[in-house]
Amino acid sequence: MTNTNVFKEPSFANRAQSPEPNKCRRIRAYLYRIVNSSLGLDTGWAQKHIANCPRCQSRIVGISKVELALSLVKSQRHDLDLLMRANAQAIGVLKHGLRQTPKAEKLKSTLPEPTLSERFSKYKHSAANVAACLAILLLMKIGIFSSMDKFQSRSQEVLKQYYARHIGQDLADEIFPA
Repeated sequence: MTNTNVFKEPSFANRAQSPEPNKCRRIRAYLYRIVNSSLGLDTGWAQKHIANCPRCQSRIVGISKVELALSLVKSQRHDLDLLMRANAQAIGVLKHGLRQTPKAEKLKSTLPEPTLSERFSKYKHSAANVAACLAILLLMKIGIFSSMDKFQSRSQEVLKQYYARHIGQDLADEIFPA
């Protein structure tokens, strides 16, 4: 069968007004389970009735077809004109007087506004390349600076040793403090 939950759990707007929300929530969940276990499509009496009633069978088949069609629509990629085509179909169902109103005419040609990510999706590859180049450049700069720091510290050590040998350790320590 298609849908085992015949009754949906109600959503209450005034939840903050109830004195004990956890108790109310538990009671609603309990009632929800009781109703679905006794009136759901998976119960024995409902299964027997559907098996013997052609009208209910055709309704269940119709519901299954609608669910299948909706899942297919959701799974396929659609162009931006899908909203315009859906609006045109909906306007076609309206009475003749309502079809000619300015709002209906505007609705016929309405296209959805693409999101920011959809607008810039064509630049996604280029932006990734620029980011990769910047990362490589940054890593190179960091590597060069750390290499230069090592070079400078090594050269100071060599000069300190040179001065220590030729003019004495105490003068080398004054020139190159630690």
